Amino acid sequence: MATSRTRPSAATRRRVERTAGDLGAAAVQQMESDHEWYRNLPPEERSWVGLIAQAGIRSFIEWFTGSQDKAHITADVFGTAPRELTRSISLGQTLDLMRTVVDVVERESSGLAARGDETKVREAVLRYSREIAFSVAEVYAHAAEARGAWDARLEALVVDAVIRGEADDSMQSRASALGWGTTTNVCVIVGSTPEAGASHVVDELHRSAKRHGVEVLVAIHGRRVVSIVGRVTDALRTASHLGEHFGDGPIVVGPVVPHLYAAGRSARAALSGHTAAFAWPAAPRPVRSDDLLAERALLGDLPARAALVSTVYAPLSASSGRNLLETAAAYLDGGLGLEGTARALFVHTNTVRYRLGKIAESIGYDLTDPHDAQTVRLALAYGRVAPEPSFRMTRLPEPPLEPGPHEL
Repeated sequence: MATSRTRPSAATRRRVERTAGDLGAAAVQQMESDHEWYRNLPPEERSWVGLIAQAGIRSFIEWFTGSQDKAHITADVFGTAPRELTRSISLGQTLDLMRTVVDVVERESSGLAARGDETKVREAVLRYSREIAFSVAEVYAHAAEARGAWDARLEALVVDAVIRGEADDSMQSRASALGWGTTTNVCVIVGSTPEAGASHVVDELHRSAKRHGVEVLVAIHGRRVVSIVGRVTDALRTASHLGEHFGDGPIVVGPVVPHLYAAGRSARAALSGHTAAFAWPAAPRPVRSDDLLAERALLGDLPARAALVSTVYAPLSASSGRNLLETAAAYLDGGLGLEGTARALFVHTNTVRYRLGKIAESIGYDLTDPHDAQTVRLALAYGRVAPEPSFRMTRLPEPPLEPGPHEL
């Protein structure tokens, strides 16, 4: 119960009760005058905000003329409007609203108080403003918590749908709810779950992505962290920035695709690469999934095997006279080095060097690099056993005539 020092007289309480309607109208009028954001709200939302202002006045009067125990402001004031309103007006705007209510009451306090009660009314306004501030914070904290939990569930559902390749209407609506409806330049990054646990990795990845100007969706799949990253300009560089939040082990980056609804291809490549990366202990961290084609093919990844045939075997076999294919096979399968390959092919050593350079230019693999050599060796093996139509390509333009030894 309030003490006699703080409890207003009966005359003051009657005056306050009689002016309830006038104070509510004055608060709404003040909102209209002072705050442009309120004037710009749609009519329905402006009506809800006006009801909150009037409920704030009514709650103050009931508290002031009652026992003045701790006010149940959350239910009395904010229960008037739907919780969805927290998405329409910000915390700062709600504070503007409550500040206006308190200012109106404080401004009218001199006319509300009977003789001798002026100080009690001012003290009551101060106490109530403190309670209303804590209640505003409570409403927005609960709304943020609920929204965060819901967004996390939506996020996990979208990532799962991408992994399964289910780019249906439900996934699109969920992605749009998360702000990913128009996100472009998307890739999937897969790493290991930190040993300390996955409780913080999702939040850390979101904070890091925001700092580096990219969008991210994250889901934990057992020992893996699957991240879908949007607005990517340099996939490897982005993966390096985010990599500090993953656990030990490989970090694999899938190919960049135009939008989220094509991200299934990137996800499959990144997941396959993450499984296969342990076959290449010296792999960089992060590493592109396309740099793990040989390891993925060994695990039975049919798209990786087809990519090896189409990007390595087919271009070499389409070269003039199949010279590049024969040179690659002799160099790799024979293990003869430059001079031995030259003797096996009855050409000069400089011709072998020239052809190795053309091979690197044609397919992007340097046969003098051990990992590239292993990749090309597997590609040749898969190409030899593949049905002809799977790798047949339009014949490439004829390369220039090979230079003689004196020209090198």
